[in-house]
Amino acid sequence: MTATTAEKTSGGLRRALSWEGTGLLGVLILVFIVLSIFAPNFLTTGNLLNVLQQAAFFGIVAFAMTLVIVSGEIDVSVGSQAALTSSLVGYMVGTMGWNMAIACLLAIILAVLFGAFVGLIRHYFNVPTFIGTLALYLALRGAAMLVTNTFPIPIDSSKFFYWGTGKILGIPVAAIYLVIAFAVVAFIAKSTVFGRSVYAVGGNAKAAEVSGINVMKVRVIVMSISAFTAAITGLLQTAQLSSGNSTIANGLEFDAIAAAVIGGTAMSGGKGSVSGTLIGVLFVAILLNGMVLLGMNPYLQQVVRGALVLIAVMINVIRARRAEAAG
Repeated sequence: MTATTAEKTSGGLRRALSWEGTGLLGVLILVFIVLSIFAPNFLTTGNLLNVLQQAAFFGIVAFAMTLVIVSGEIDVSVGSQAALTSSLVGYMVGTMGWNMAIACLLAIILAVLFGAFVGLIRHYFNVPTFIGTLALYLALRGAAMLVTNTFPIPIDSSKFFYWGTGKILGIPVAAIYLVIAFAVVAFIAKSTVFGRSVYAVGGNAKAAEVSGINVMKVRVIVMSISAFTAAITGLLQTAQLSSGNSTIANGLEFDAIAAAVIGGTAMSGGKGSVSGTLIGVLFVAILLNGMVLLGMNPYLQQVVRGALVLIAVMINVIRARRAEAAG
């Protein structure tokens, strides 16, 4: 190995193992060890596969959420997007008897249109995406309840059920979706012109526009991708339950945002990585699983989840201030 190659390798290793990433990985390993000792049945193959399956139900959205936050935006409507997708598919298939593929496609298209709509009003009316998606959070959850009348709508399809609960070589299908989603979003973020544009817009939207980047297009696409992954998650949960359900995905937005922020994505935009979010997803999934196995009160679990988001954001702010002070 030449000196130049060795220097490049060393530099790449240092970048990969930044203190934030190394610290988070260390905390993840520590939590894993503690739960292995104190939580019954944690360290079993069946439970670890279950962790991966549960991780898929918010991890897929978390990867897209990373792009949204890196672009300087936020999306708190993903849980309601998933619930409406589930309710619509349940209604179209379970009540109306429509073809499953057509129903899923229509529900996904509608979700993407909602995402694009938020991106457009963000650009043309300067409505913050937090406000736009908060409105959707309320409206879409209400629409989902109207569609189902708050009752689950059974879907009789063993093939569809398989996509939410099946296994390939012992690995849950949902976990395979998680890996595919990670690979696709990571490729978009690191290896495409669009991915570099997302970072540029999140770093400084005005400068990005002056340099020729179509800021409106970037915002519309990232919000559409977020809505698309929410719809996919809604379909996965629908398949798992074999019913269209307006109450699914409660708290999905918080778990997805927490995973992205814990993974090092800056709430101020412009910084973050899908690899970091993957570690954040595993951390949140293991923590949630551990709390259940330890028999923690469900209400206390909500408190812990809320505290987790708050701590992650505070660390994020402190890190941003230090970076700003360092110039």
